[in-house]
Amino acid sequence: MFRFICLFLIWLALTLPAQADMPEPQESSFWQKEVGNGSLPPVQQRIPQEPLVIDLAAKGRTFGEQGGTLRTLVSRSKDVRQMVVYGYARLVGYDQNYKLRADILRDIEVVEGRKFTLHLRKGHRWSDGHPFTSADFEYYWKHVAQNTELSPAGPPQHMIVDGVLADVTFPDAHTVVVEWPTPNPQFLQLLAQASPFFLYRPAHYLKQFHTDFTDAKTLKKAIKKARVRAWAALHNDRDNMYKFDNPDLPTLQPWMNASGTKSSRNLFVRNPYYHRIDAKGVQLPYIDIVEMTIVGGGLIAAKANAGEVDLQARGLDFPDISILKKGEADGGDYKTLLWANGAANQIAIYPNLNFADPVWREVIRDVRFRRALSLGIDRRMINRALYFGLAKEGGMTALAKSPFFDPANLFSWSIYYPAKANALLNEMGLIERTADGIRKLHDGRPMEFVIETAGERQEVENALAIITDTWREIGIKLVMRPLDRDILRNRVYSGLSMSAVWFGWDNGLPQAYTPPEYLAPTHQEFFAWPKWGQYYQTGGEVGEKPDMPEAQRLMQLSWDWDHTTDVEKRAEIWREMLAIHADQQYGIGILAEAPQPVVVSKRLRNVPEVAKWAWDPGAHFGIHRVDEFYYDEPFQQLSQ
Repeated sequence: MFRFICLFLIWLALTLPAQADMPEPQESSFWQKEVGNGSLPPVQQRIPQEPLVIDLAAKGRTFGEQGGTLRTLVSRSKDVRQMVVYGYARLVGYDQNYKLRADILRDIEVVEGRKFTLHLRKGHRWSDGHPFTSADFEYYWKHVAQNTELSPAGPPQHMIVDGVLADVTFPDAHTVVVEWPTPNPQFLQLLAQASPFFLYRPAHYLKQFHTDFTDAKTLKKAIKKARVRAWAALHNDRDNMYKFDNPDLPTLQPWMNASGTKSSRNLFVRNPYYHRIDAKGVQLPYIDIVEMTIVGGGLIAAKANAGEVDLQARGLDFPDISILKKGEADGGDYKTLLWANGAANQIAIYPNLNFADPVWREVIRDVRFRRALSLGIDRRMINRALYFGLAKEGGMTALAKSPFFDPANLFSWSIYYPAKANALLNEMGLIERTADGIRKLHDGRPMEFVIETAGERQEVENALAIITDTWREIGIKLVMRPLDRDILRNRVYSGLSMSAVWFGWDNGLPQAYTPPEYLAPTHQEFFAWPKWGQYYQTGGEVGEKPDMPEAQRLMQLSWDWDHTTDVEKRAEIWREMLAIHADQQYGIGILAEAPQPVVVSKRLRNVPEVAKWAWDPGAHFGIHRVDEFYYDEPFQQLSQ
């Protein structure tokens, strides 16, 4: 244990940043009018007493100046939440080398991996100027997480370790202590996620919607005005830190929502109280305004080609590269970068082991069926037709740059071999066929295997069209059903979807320190076992308990990883879990490592030429710190 404490303190010393000398803060031209008329204090009073000072030169970047509007596109109104992803202000966050660093926190002390002392920055304020203190953590913990009306399922499961709820205390205004009897090696990673665990809330704002702090008469008027049934619904509607669609909700992100009503054009303006400054005293973000416009998904590449964006990757896929490169060569005021893709697979099919149909469920749960599906996919043909042969063919596993990459996992049951696929299906007793050669289920129905898709990526539908032909050779009819993304997810989670197609694991480059929980049935978001994930996430309140030996083994291995500090033991656990997935084909991967196109204005600086596009860890642009991007000769925006 002593060795573990020493190693952890060494790790912490290496990863927490040394604070640079405090430079003289410079006033923002954007907020100059408000400072001049007294409606906003000067920058010296807006930033924390110890702001996070960024030495851009040490990071190989250049210092910029404030100003300009960054244009980007999304395809759905709810995707304004990408501002929380791209802004990436976290209690702790990953740097570009995927090391955890204190960010919103001044620092953090960790003892035995079970006691976390969070130190806040004195003088740090929410975007409306109200102090950010431990009272905001206390409000969330006592009045949201443990309030049965706001959190009917109880406190978040990740605050429970080995059946014990965290003990959260608030010694003073700038200290929060989170403690368990046993280690919680996933806690810091949860705080650093693309979709983070928010352990705090703007208490001063939300108290007006909470029955513990507002009289019944006042609350009743607010409920009636909002047209909801109860105070809890009102509070939950206003408390949407990740959704980011409530302009009145104070934030700690670099930009705050300035769009008063829902429209296709959303504006986000610089947070006057943001906690980061550069080593010359310029308060970040450099860019004054982000303009996020909602357009049809099929229009994003065309609009990027027309020069209507300054930074775009979301909504762009490999097939768009040719038109983007052509536009760039024809004089477009942008460049097209090709970033490495961090997802374990570009296209993966997930047969639903929890499918409601009992006959199909029995078939899907037979590993021979899933292996036959994989063997019936001609990945070489798909790669050549859709990716010019540049993607890596094979099943879903760790990518080649991960220390856990194993070619045996990549190619396990993933070589096109229709004869073997047919033999496996025959072995299952699925011998009878219809007049047109489609196999029959045991109840006589033709084997029409329905794959539901979000319908957002053309290459997915093109790949499924190719698979349709090769699966016919093994007697299975593929039926593709495009759906809205939210409808697709709800159908999967409720067990109504036979199978779905999505990306592979978000993190295709795991290390020994990476929690392997996403390989175990701990989340409904893994489309192969939504009910098992629900069972774990709710502590058995809903869903189904895993009842297949291999899935139970994955759960045990995930538990073992959480309860060891031995690096080699953790590496062994990762290798076994990856081998189980390769053998069982829970997610049938098709292709990986296809480059991600990123369109960048030629005037935008500090955007890395070579980088990784990954959801978690990485938060897409977030890990590359969009608040450090700036324009050459930016147009100085006027405050509205």
